[in-house]
Amino acid sequence: MRNWWLHWTQWMRSACTIRAFFLGLGLCSVLLGPALAHKSSDSYLTLKVSGDTVAAQWDIFLPDIQFAIGLDENSDDQISWGELQKKQLELQAWANSRLNVSRGGVCALQPTGLQVDEHTDGNYAVLYFDGKCPAAEGPFSIQYSLLFDIDTQHRGLLNLDLDGTKHSAVLGPQNASQQFTALASSGVQFLQYVTEGIWHIWIGFDHILFLLCLLLPAVLAQGSSKTNHAPDLKRVAMGVLGIVSAFTLAHSITLSLAALEILELPSRWVESAIAGSVIYVAAKNLSNSFEGRWQTAFLFGLIHGFGFASVLTALGLPTQSLALSLVGFNVGVELGQLVIVGTFLPLAFLVRKSKFYQVVVFRGGSWIALFVALGWFIELASQVSVFL
Repeated sequence: MRNWWLHWTQWMRSACTIRAFFLGLGLCSVLLGPALAHKSSDSYLTLKVSGDTVAAQWDIFLPDIQFAIGLDENSDDQISWGELQKKQLELQAWANSRLNVSRGGVCALQPTGLQVDEHTDGNYAVLYFDGKCPAAEGPFSIQYSLLFDIDTQHRGLLNLDLDGTKHSAVLGPQNASQQFTALASSGVQFLQYVTEGIWHIWIGFDHILFLLCLLLPAVLAQGSSKTNHAPDLKRVAMGVLGIVSAFTLAHSITLSLAALEILELPSRWVESAIAGSVIYVAAKNLSNSFEGRWQTAFLFGLIHGFGFASVLTALGLPTQSLALSLVGFNVGVELGQLVIVGTFLPLAFLVRKSKFYQVVVFRGGSWIALFVALGWFIELASQVSVFL
């Protein structure tokens, strides 16, 4: 009877643990799921407000416009300048209806031009607007709703110059309406950049995948070709601390250098190298090679730092509090990273001895990461869409 009870309690404990791990995987899938479908959608909105005048530049990804209102008349999967010009009035009206700015009342925006510009991920329509506001001073408000009705992952990267004070923000469905003042406190700006750093790591699927690939074997035996023995919690914690610290130090160095425009690399090279870093670590997992993981984290962390800096550069750093904003963004990235590690690692440690973890999570997860990163690499290298 006693043996039966022991078997029953062990089974129940194991079942609860596995259910908890599946819940953790579900949380991870919320973060990583969109990566299997497409790159996160961004637009770049630059506003210069001087008194009661507004000048706007809005860069919107051409495939996003095609998805929303249609541009490709002849269905050849190419958008020509002629096709874009034919839709110019409709495009300007559609974009204008998704952006409201106000200062003492609604500022009426009028379209003044249209161009095309190439970003690292493809061609963007560049829309220009000018406007007048009812008031020349006071708070400035923005309400942004581009693409939210068809893509909840879409974000607008705002760079605002309000009477000489620089502001930056990431506009999403949960914070589509924001208000700014010309004399923003340093504390407010710091918190803005912390929030943006957290959000960037959470939508940076390539960064998350790299980090998870490094962490997958952390709960397994190190320096052995066998993965059926697990270290104790202290060894796991020390190993993870070394990996995360090396990654943090490395990407903080290059993030700062790139954001301050001391050292820059072509974005396409950086993105390709980041995809390559995931391929490398996933392949190491599949070959049961667990040595030198903190060195790997540091080496590729230098590359990932340039990737973090690309968004920070797009947002812009306010000259009045440049160092504070840079630190705030980096703190946000680290906080977002800690949430990911803190969610995944305890659950992984609980089920580390099970075949489920060793076969399905560790090996299966490494195979998935390898193929996803390979798809990213092919897309970047050949500009051929792999994930439709």
